[in-house]
Amino acid sequence: IGRGKLEQWRKDCHEKIDHIFEKKCQELDYLFTEEMEQQNKKVLQIKSKIDKLIREQEATKQDIDLLTSEIHQLDEEITKLNITNFQINTYPLVIEDSFIQINKIDEYKIDLSNVSHVHRTLKIRDGSYTTLADNNQFLLVHQKPNLCLIDRDMNVVKQVLWSFKSILDMCWSSTLDQFIIVEEENVFILDDKTMSIQKMKNIQNRSCLSCACSNTSLFLSTNSWGSSVLQLRLSPSITMVKGWTSPITCAKDERIDNMTYRNETLAIIIKNNVDKSVRIELRSCETLNRIWSLPLNIISNGPILFRCCSLNYMEWLVTDHENKNLLHITRDGNLKTFVMYDRIPYCAQLLHSNLLIIFTEKGISSHQV
Repeated sequence: IGRGKLEQWRKDCHEKIDHIFEKKCQELDYLFTEEMEQQNKKVLQIKSKIDKLIREQEATKQDIDLLTSEIHQLDEEITKLNITNFQINTYPLVIEDSFIQINKIDEYKIDLSNVSHVHRTLKIRDGSYTTLADNNQFLLVHQKPNLCLIDRDMNVVKQVLWSFKSILDMCWSSTLDQFIIVEEENVFILDDKTMSIQKMKNIQNRSCLSCACSNTSLFLSTNSWGSSVLQLRLSPSITMVKGWTSPITCAKDERIDNMTYRNETLAIIIKNNVDKSVRIELRSCETLNRIWSLPLNIISNGPILFRCCSLNYMEWLVTDHENKNLLHITRDGNLKTFVMYDRIPYCAQLLHSNLLIIFTEKGISSHQV
């Protein structure tokens, strides 16, 4: 996994260099073509003068000397253009060793007691959608009316207007190298480099609620009781592979609120519409078979979705907005610990293995854990 991140960093750097190289080559070609067109215009002007003098047969020595001078000057300009072209100034690309930091992760390093100490905060405007995603470098956040990329210090790096309907969930696809955004009626793809947004096809007009990406597939759960789960292959093109329906996914009176991918498994949050109970299950990505299931001591009293995020070493964090709790779940499906948060937590995301981001009713807070 660690070497894979290094390879991805190298790939991203090479792509940025190639992008700048191609852009500057196009710029150089444009300038050269523009200059050649100017020289061609001068050639045509001289030719026109010569043709006029030939037709009128009134060329004087002064006319001939002037034309000869113009031809010599033009010849020098063309020769200079072909030989020297343009001055290009380049500067060394400075890459510091500190750009990559390697730290050993202790299996038991995540300590939720540290969430009482806030590292950074970002106030979120009313009406913003309470979901997060990250690409190992930046957070994707809805800050009404925009989608924003935010760094670990809560600075807005890029943003784009979100002009579609309510955002229900978001996730990152390392295969596409893009974000997936689930909206009320459609699924969209956001390019984090250009901030362009495109509607995804091939989802059969399904209304989806949550999303998760593996290395090869996109998983979508439908926005309905008795939720279905769809699997789409991401490469070489986005194609529907298969789907699972109730009762394999959940009971008819249950709904999948959230899905999170980690190491060929899906952590799934399931809400029961009858007894209002909530549980987390770990499923196989290949078969959707249940690996373990843990009932959570939560009674759901409203429409707000319950969400979870992955922690180090296949552990999980569930945000309990009903009781203002953060639930730390072990890799084998036991409640490791829980802490009461001082605000209502809607969702969380672990960034850079040690920075826990929590989305609340007052904004976004980061905590060193």
